[in-house]
Amino acid sequence: MSIETVKAYFAALGREEDVKEFAVSSATVELAAEALNVEPARIAKTISFHSDGDATCILVVAAGDAKVDSGKFKRHFGVKAKMLNHDEVVRLTGHAVGGVCPFANPDGAKTFMDISLQRFETVFPACGSSNSAIELQCDELYQYARAVEWVDVCKGWQLEESVG
Repeated sequence: MSIETVKAYFAALGREEDVKEFAVSSATVELAAEALNVEPARIAKTISFHSDGDATCILVVAAGDAKVDSGKFKRHFGVKAKMLNHDEVVRLTGHAVGGVCPFANPDGAKTFMDISLQRFETVFPACGSSNSAIELQCDELYQYARAVEWVDVCKGWQLEESVG
């Protein structure tokens, strides 16, 4: 079970007790925000995309109110932003849809943090199940996720500056 893998991962870091499990679903940004009693933007959603190989994928961790910008994604990663299907998600991340997280993933899953997260002191990523989360500072999230780098591939999370 994926939550057990993530708990074991955090146990090795001395943080297993910080993993929260809920009696209700936290499978979507809205449900997670409700379960945690926080604004949806503070939910750190992990979105899984095809990479350039069958055994690899790109994981983008972004704020709950951010949407992936296809143009920015293609410019940064050199591939079209095509999300994995349900079967591919489980095979390439080890987590089911609704519980995909940036922790305890197979080596072929490369994790990137979107800058939309950096406006918050702490955020709440899932922990491998559709009813779990952990509260982390952005630098902790980056470290524990073994992120490759911070990226700017999302839109919709900041006010557009007026052109004048």
